[in-house]
Amino acid sequence: MSFAERFTQNFIDEQRYLYLVKGLGNTVLITIFAVLLGILLGFLVAIIRTTHERNSNLKILDAICNAYLTVIRGTPVMVQLLIMFYVIFASSTNKIMVAILTFGINSGAYVAEIVRSGIQSIDRGQFEAGRSLGFTYSQTMRFIIIPQAIKNVLPALMNELIVLLKETSVCGYIGLMDLTKGGDIIRSRTYEAFLPLIAVAIIYLVIVCGLQALAKKVEWRLRASER
Repeated sequence: MSFAERFTQNFIDEQRYLYLVKGLGNTVLITIFAVLLGILLGFLVAIIRTTHERNSNLKILDAICNAYLTVIRGTPVMVQLLIMFYVIFASSTNKIMVAILTFGINSGAYVAEIVRSGIQSIDRGQFEAGRSLGFTYSQTMRFIIIPQAIKNVLPALMNELIVLLKETSVCGYIGLMDLTKGGDIIRSRTYEAFLPLIAVAIIYLVIVCGLQALAKKVEWRLRASER
């Protein structure tokens, strides 16, 4: 068959392109909500660990955070997804919710270390300046330290978003229709791997290139504001 005939067979016949469209929608949905959950968890863990390092008054919470980081960063995300779906949420049929929780919790562990490094990069004199102005520790963190830390780690957070987007490609292991699974379904119907998988790779590449361009633009704006 010619390329046009193969293209028609893979994507036009029986409207098979809709598998990619639906899969892309689920991939984007999972990525957006997972990164929001990851940022929330990451900031919470980073603040707890930083506060304990400075004041040594959150021993139990710090121990919980350390255990969370050790377990999540020490096990593959695919294994975490399988445990969440087949063990923890075995009675649930909402696969998208399971995927969002899994990738959000996984991302939170990495975001926590990124944010913690950003907080630690702020000179200690900033804390002392805040206290000299009459701010409490929480007010100093909220109004002085965190805004500067966010500015420092924003490019790294954008990279984490890109990594998270690509990690969602393992959702097919729980039977969830993501972008990769959509291409695999087309392959199983047409018995041709080249065009469906290349199409999936191109879609991922376009999205990642767009996010990388956005990250560079954000980084350029941050550098310009510093000058």
